[in-house]
Amino acid sequence: MSRAVKAPGPLVALSTASVFPDRTPDAFEAAARLGYDGVEVMVSADAVSQDVDVLRRLVDYHGVPVLAVHAPCLLVTQRVWGREPWGKLIRSKEVAEKLGARVVVVHPPFRWQRDYARDFGEGLARMRDETDVVFAVENMYPLRAGGAEVAPYSPHWNPVLMDFPHVTLDLSHTAVSGSDALAMAESLGDRLAHVHMADGTGLTYRDEHLVPGRGTQPCAPLLAKLTSGGYSGAIVLEVNTRRASTRDARLADLAEALDFTRTHLGTCAAGDAVAQASAVRRARATQADGRADGRPAVRAGDPADPVTQRGSVLPACR
Repeated sequence: MSRAVKAPGPLVALSTASVFPDRTPDAFEAAARLGYDGVEVMVSADAVSQDVDVLRRLVDYHGVPVLAVHAPCLLVTQRVWGREPWGKLIRSKEVAEKLGARVVVVHPPFRWQRDYARDFGEGLARMRDETDVVFAVENMYPLRAGGAEVAPYSPHWNPVLMDFPHVTLDLSHTAVSGSDALAMAESLGDRLAHVHMADGTGLTYRDEHLVPGRGTQPCAPLLAKLTSGGYSGAIVLEVNTRRASTRDARLADLAEALDFTRTHLGTCAAGDAVAQASAVRRARATQADGRADGRPAVRAGDPADPVTQRGSVLPACR
C-alpha cells in the first residue's frame, strides 16, 4: 500500500501522557512510528519528562519535535519542580523555549493556592511580556461530593469566563463538566490557542480521555470547525490507553485516534479514510494474545503488522 500525503492543516501531536504507564521515550517512539507531527510533554514524576537535555536527544533521534509542554500542575505532580506554583511555570517556560515549543499548558489554580490564584491573571500577563511562549489555560471541571457540586479551582474551572488571552480546550473535560464544546470554541474565538482532543461519556463524572469517536463529545464537528475557521494551533491527542492489554493494542488505539483526527480535519486526501479505517480494524486484532478465530495475533515488527511495520507507518495522512 502506498503512503498518502498529508494535506496542509493543523499539526497533530501526541501527549506523552497517552502512553502511560509507559514512559516519555515510548511516547516519542510511538509518535514517530505512527506519523504524528510532534509531541506534548506532560511534565510528571518521570525523570525524562523533566530533563531538557534528554528530551532534546529524543527530538533529534526520532525526528519528532516538542510542540507543547504541559506544566506539572496536577495533584499528582504537586512536588515536581518544587511546590511553588510560579516556579513550575517559569521552569516550564524555560523548557519550552529550549525545545522550540510554542505553548505551555497550565491549569487554573486550586482554591487552596490563594496567593497564586490572587495573582494568576496578572502573573501570566507579566510572563507574556517576557517570552514568545504562549500560556494556554485549560478548561477543567467541577467535582461531586456528597451529592453537591464542588469547584476546586479559582477563579473558576472554566477559563472561557475569564479574560485569559490564550486557552486550551479539552474535550474530555467538557464531557465531565457537561459543557458544550462547540459553543465554548465559538465563544473563545481567537483566544483558542490549543486543543486536547479526546472523548468522554459525561455519565460518571470521570475524566475518561477516550479515543475520539468512542464517547459523546462533538469531536468530529469541532475538528471540522477548526479547519473551516483557519485554526492555527496544535491539536494534541491526550487519550487514556491504560486498559490496552499490550503495547500493540496501545499503538492501535493511538493510530485510531490519529486517523480519526486527521480524517475529520480534512487533512487526508480523498480515499485515505477507507484505507485508514481498514488498517485500524486490523490493528485492533492485536489487543489479545490470539484472535477469536484461533489464528495467531500479528505482532509489532512482523511483515503483516498493520500498525507500524519497521521503517513504515499506517497508510494514513503522512
